Amino acid sequence: RRETDTFDTFFESSWYYARFACPTQKEKMLDERANYWLPVDQYIGGIEHAILHLLYARFFHKLMRDMGLVDCDEPFKNLLTQGMVIAETWYRQNEDGAKTWYNPADVAVQRDEKGRIVGGVLKSDGQPVCFGGTEKMSKSKNNGVDPQHMVEKYGADTVRLFTMFAAPPTQSLEWSDAGVEGAHRFLKRLWTLVQRHVAEGSAPPLDKAALDERQQSVRRAVHGMLQQATRDMGQRLHFNTAIAAVQGLVNNTLNKFEVKTDQDRAVLQEALELVTLVLAPITPHIAQQLWQDLGHGGLIVDEPWPQVDEAALVQAQSELVVQVNGKLRGKIAVPVDADKAAIIAAARSQENVRRFIDGKEIVKEIVVPGRLVNLVVKG
Repeated sequence: RRETDTFDTFFESSWYYARFACPTQKEKMLDERANYWLPVDQYIGGIEHAILHLLYARFFHKLMRDMGLVDCDEPFKNLLTQGMVIAETWYRQNEDGAKTWYNPADVAVQRDEKGRIVGGVLKSDGQPVCFGGTEKMSKSKNNGVDPQHMVEKYGADTVRLFTMFAAPPTQSLEWSDAGVEGAHRFLKRLWTLVQRHVAEGSAPPLDKAALDERQQSVRRAVHGMLQQATRDMGQRLHFNTAIAAVQGLVNNTLNKFEVKTDQDRAVLQEALELVTLVLAPITPHIAQQLWQDLGHGGLIVDEPWPQVDEAALVQAQSELVVQVNGKLRGKIAVPVDADKAAIIAAARSQENVRRFIDGKEIVKEIVVPGRLVNLVVKG
């Protein structure tokens, strides 16, 4: 007798996204809840789904639309096909031609002065093994990394931070123990910065109108980071560049910010809060603890995404490079509304620039607003 109670896998997996919207419906396929939730805002899946599942899902969705079960024309708004995690592979050729694969953790890698792999030996016996290149992690190539081991050694937040930082989501991620250690060092650096700040007591309210140029410069960098992170995470799904912006802010600005006054503390308080909020989706555990340490109750996951203070991004001055015949000879800072004459005068007054223009004829003065000045001379 033919079995009648079985569907093909793709038949059943082609409309699950709609059924998830109304899982308690027992009388029909879908109900009005499907129209509330659909279409799916973001679909994340491997590229192999594109010609199978996604194709069939569209067929089913068009059918359900024609039957009046759903109102929208397409099942998914956006598609992200994530890259693979890759790692080094090492093997030995057996007498029968087969290969025995060894985990990278069991190999002592030999590199040249530029860091390129030139060989390796098995740690257990000191004998050479062959480098098989970097490939997708798999059991067959024995090049996988146990995430639980890394979590136990560094913490889940460190592993999450490295994974999101190491590559854009659509590209392959090459696993690196050194990269994981780098992520761990950054989180410890941030932790130390926050603990040093809160040890001085509660920060006073921020008085934006009373800030000096140094404090304004820090806020400009902070909200510049927030602007980039908002765009990269919310629109482009490029978490790696958002993390890079946070790391650059912490390493190059906040760690070097000398706290002298109450308003310095207020500026740093705001900066650390925004850093913590931006990192919360990526490193939720340490972010929750830092959020509490900074004086906030409740869960950080319930906090709204912070808003960029556009006024903080406005610069009173801009820095321009000064070139003579196309070669860099200095830098100048001028008011953002400075006219060409004022910019040229500032450029020509630079001591190093004068060395290359004195006694020569200036045949052309080029000003690219906000970027550079180029003095073309002859003689």
